[in-house]
Amino acid sequence: MAFPLAALMISSLLFLVAFPLPNVHANNISSSWRHAAHNNVGGNEVVDQPERHRPAFGPGPWKKAYATFYEGGSGTFGGACGYEDVVKDGYGLDTAALSTVLFKNGQTCGACYEIKCVNSPQWCKPGQPSLFVTATNLCPPDYSKPSDNGGWCNPPRQHFDLAKPAYLKIAAYKAGIVPVHYRRVPCKKHGGIRFTIFGNPYFNLVKVWNVGGAGDVVGVQVKGNNKLKNWTELKRNWGQRWETNAMLVGEALAFRVRASDGRYATSWNVVPKHWQFGQTFQGKNFG
Repeated sequence: MAFPLAALMISSLLFLVAFPLPNVHANNISSSWRHAAHNNVGGNEVVDQPERHRPAFGPGPWKKAYATFYEGGSGTFGGACGYEDVVKDGYGLDTAALSTVLFKNGQTCGACYEIKCVNSPQWCKPGQPSLFVTATNLCPPDYSKPSDNGGWCNPPRQHFDLAKPAYLKIAAYKAGIVPVHYRRVPCKKHGGIRFTIFGNPYFNLVKVWNVGGAGDVVGVQVKGNNKLKNWTELKRNWGQRWETNAMLVGEALAFRVRASDGRYATSWNVVPKHWQFGQTFQGKNFG
């Protein structure tokens, strides 16, 4: 079962708002950003060019794992990744909570997988249809149970705890757990990357969602048009929510997002000067 983290996250967020962490200002773009292939939107400002072209994200190799399911709804299936409602955020109910080794402390949030039920003709749905899911939650370990008998998400197991509606597309309810083959696949999204800004003038929390390509985000930078003239690195708060205590209020903002495959998308001037907390803005997506 995926762990309900809402209460813990709310209390953590309140603590962070009261005691914001130091901000990291990037006067120069780090080498990890310099060497990434990029897309731009919203302006023609010169940016660092990558040393080499990185192709669009493609399917990875097939691997073995197991899959179970958990109950919930659109408002709970995205808890550990910071998605309030997976349906409204465009992920639908075809989502998965990942075991610790796959979740990677939230880095894998937003990644997409193709999953097939295998080697279980009694429980797999006929024709072995593929299921395409997005990683939106964490399946925490249960060290009180053996890894092969209830502690399915214990390290080092690679395990998918699927949202129940997704699980039922590939396997029978009575099975409870089935062997699967899985692989990473590109995320296909409509429209651009979305940036939703929460917080207050002294602490900003940006939810990054609807990310195409690799789907998962490993770095976010923000740049203003007035006082915040240098790219400023945001720090992962939890899941795909990124924090900074830089003064963003009153600035027209640009965002730069780096994915796990090394590519980045730069969205120039996507946030107008008089933006408000709680608003969502759309930028450049990965092809």
